[in-house]
Amino acid sequence: MIVSPIGELRERVAANLAAFARRAVPLPDGHRRAAVTVCVLEGEGGEPYTVVIRRAARGRNAGQWALPGGRVEDGEDAEAAALRELAEEVGITGVDVAGALDDFVTDSGFVITPFVAFGGRQEPRPDPREVASAHRVPLERFLAPGVPRWVRDRAGRRLLQMPLGPSIVIHAPTGAILWQFAEVALKGGDLRVGDLAQPHWTRR
Repeated sequence: MIVSPIGELRERVAANLAAFARRAVPLPDGHRRAAVTVCVLEGEGGEPYTVVIRRAARGRNAGQWALPGGRVEDGEDAEAAALRELAEEVGITGVDVAGALDDFVTDSGFVITPFVAFGGRQEPRPDPREVASAHRVPLERFLAPGVPRWVRDRAGRRLLQMPLGPSIVIHAPTGAILWQFAEVALKGGDLRVGDLAQPHWTRR
């Protein structure tokens, strides 16, 4: 499925997102708006991949897996915030936004709006002040057996895991966004992920 030229992939993803009835969430009391980007880039051999980051070992969500993104500033809309953070955190600019996924309400007090964008052939350049490392995840990985997988926490809650590399296992909320990206943007499905449980440590 992911072997078609990047232009054809972009058209298919945009069509899938246009056909998807995205759910916007009104801002609950005490919450802030945030935005992230699932950015599809093209490798040297034409293979499409997306970028996930590991947060720097300080500040909010220290050391956690994430998508490039952050808070929506006053006077800024969610798409502008997502693209600003993409440029600031991993140096990716001039992208083509294909659409958006459902808003996701986090246990840490944010409503995240995820965008899907295509950035051509660029090399991610992580800002060490915010990003410990940036990692390429081939889109084929989202279609691999065992992705996603499920575990139980100590309270018996069913938790999503997205095993996207030898040392990359991503939970909700980022894992939920990436699962919806795979099922909706790549496969053309109608998956909802807003009710997925989040590990307790994501509240930091």
